[in-house]
Parts: sequence; C-alpha cells; structure tokens
Amino acid sequence: MKITRIETIPVRVPIKPELAIRSGRGGSHSVSPFLIVKVHTDGGLVGLGEVSCTPRWSGEDQFSAAHFINTYFAPLMIGESLGEIADIERVTTKYEFPVAGNHFTKAGVEMALWDLLGKALNKPVYELLGGKVRDSVRIKWSVSGSEPEKAVTIARGALDRGFTAMKVKVGLGPDDDVARVKAVCEAIGPHIKLGIDANGGWPTADVAVATIRRICDVAKIAFAEQPVPAGDHEEMATVRRQIEVPVIADESLYILADARALVRTKACDIFSVYVGKAGGIGPAKQIADFAVEKGIKCTIGSNLELGIGSAAMLHLGCAHRGITPDEYPCDIIGPFYYEDDVLEEPLALANGRAIASSAPGLGVKLNDAKVEQNRVR
Repeated sequence: MKITRIETIPVRVPIKPELAIRSGRGGSHSVSPFLIVKVHTDGGLVGLGEVSCTPRWSGEDQFSAAHFINTYFAPLMIGESLGEIADIERVTTKYEFPVAGNHFTKAGVEMALWDLLGKALNKPVYELLGGKVRDSVRIKWSVSGSEPEKAVTIARGALDRGFTAMKVKVGLGPDDDVARVKAVCEAIGPHIKLGIDANGGWPTADVAVATIRRICDVAKIAFAEQPVPAGDHEEMATVRRQIEVPVIADESLYILADARALVRTKACDIFSVYVGKAGGIGPAKQIADFAVEKGIKCTIGSNLELGIGSAAMLHLGCAHRGITPDEYPCDIIGPFYYEDDVLEEPLALANGRAIASSAPGLGVKLNDAKVEQNRVR
C-alpha cells in the first residue's frame, strides 16, 4: 500500500454559546478552526486525521498547517509504503528535520497514518497499540471560568449528562476563583470528583499556593492542573511542595523531553498527555510509557477536538495502562461542545464514559455534507 496523495480541508465549527470556555489563558473559546487531513493510497483506502488550529492553544493555524503539509510533508511522503507499525515512525521521521515544532500539524498527519494502517490490517487502532486494557475511559466535564451562577448551571448540566467527574477553570482572579469552585462544589455534592484547572493563569507560585489553600478550605478537590505559567518547572515544583493536592502538568508538557524535565524537577504528580501536543499517537504513547517507568500517572488532555481527534485520544486511552482515567478522568469531551461534528456517526460518549469503536482504524467516517457545510473557503 503506497501513499499517493495528501488532501487538506479547513473547517470552522462553532461552539454552543452556552458552553464557550473562559480560562486562565485569557479570552473565550467560542469557535474552533480545524484542518482535516486525508491520506490517500493506491489501493483506495483513505486515512483520516485532524489538526487543532486554535492559535492561542496550539500556536498553529489552518494556513500554516496546510502550508507545511502540502509544501514539505507531502513531497516526502508520496510514494512511501505503509504495511506495518514501524512504517508510521519511518514515514513521519522524514518530515521532522525540514519542519521544527508544529506538533499539532504533525499529529494530524500521524493519526491519519494510524487510521490508514488499521483499515489496511482490518484492526482498530487500539489493537495496533497492543490491545485494550479497559473497555471504556472515564471522562470529566470542564466548567468554564464564569461567574458562580453560570458555572453552577454548567456543572448541573454535566450531572444531567451522567458525568461523575469535572474540573473548574480558575486562574482568573483569586477571589472569583474561590467563589466559583465553592459554588460548584456545593451544587454537585461530595460524590462527584472535582478538580481545578488554572491553565497557567496564576502568575507566581505564591499566588497559586495561597489560592489553592483558600479553595481547599471551601471545597474538596482531587487535583490542581497547571497552576503557574508553562516554562518554569521549578516554579511549579514550588507549588507542588506546598500544597496537599496532586499537581497535573498540562501546558508544561508537549513532548517527551518536557516529560523528562518535569520528572527531574519533581514538578508534578500527573501528566496531561495530548495526541495533538505530542505530535501524534505514537509520541503520546512514548510519554505514557515514560510515565509508567517513572511512576507518574497520566490523564488525557483536550483542545476540544472534533470526532477524529477525539477518537485518536480514545484509542490511546483504551490501550495504555499508563493512562489512569478512573483516578484522573480524561478530557475526551470535545464533540459535546459543538453545534455539529463532521462524522457520520457520533462517538460513543455518554454517562461520563467513552467507548472506542471496534471498526478498523480510528473507527470514524466523515459526513461529506457536514464537511462542506463547515468548510472554510
């Protein structure tokens, strides 16, 4: 099976207005641009991938992603054969040298290769990754950094959907953060796992520690995610040493080198692993492998992916023992947030759990009409 063509399709999908997310990174996430990647072969099979193109989160957009794929990646990949797992790394390694960074763009192409190989071998991606270690993945809802009344409404909506875990966005101001978490905690009760996510919004370790301690006085929380800005692992290690709840590294963790640095500085207890940030399913698996070796637990983080990207995350979550969703539920929730997805059939996300398709590859099919409806021209 040889690669004959790579197709890129920009789409823009609106988020449901009532679910637009405010976080410690600033602004409001109310619409998401994506680049759909199709890898065509001489046998007629097509692999699907998805690039998250929200610049505030990824540092990449639809134009940069399409440019790099069409100008640099495609010429190196066309004519290459794909028949076994080792071929995925061999093919993707070809474009590592000419294009630095751009992990989300690389992830979109890489997940399309996993989808393609699974289809060729008639196996779901989780089988290619070694087989299921769990039948479903526990997931958590993300409550926007809104005023307490709106945050409570969002949290109650998550309860109505069957969620048993959620996190509240903080890092927007200590007093408001404490009030928001307190209100949500009182609304959902003691049996729902609750965490906080600052998205690096608290400017210093001192502010983070003081605010987390205030939150712990009014609410029981299971974790604190990315309490300080990314880039200074020592600062996050300072927070970790002074609080009683586990610290999750998210914005601080992209690739395996980041994971190693976080371990060296003892900056976190949990890794938030992304298929997009890591550069693909394979690189994300390498981070989870390293976490197992070092005794670090993992969850799966999200940029509010559509169905293709969410499916890639779900297959990794079902197949890796380093991912610990029952203790630290994953953020495989993107499809809930959109007015519509671009798939023929939605992913199996219900009652606070996600189930991977047993169909070959990622197990998803595009709805061409929906793709055209949301295409950016």
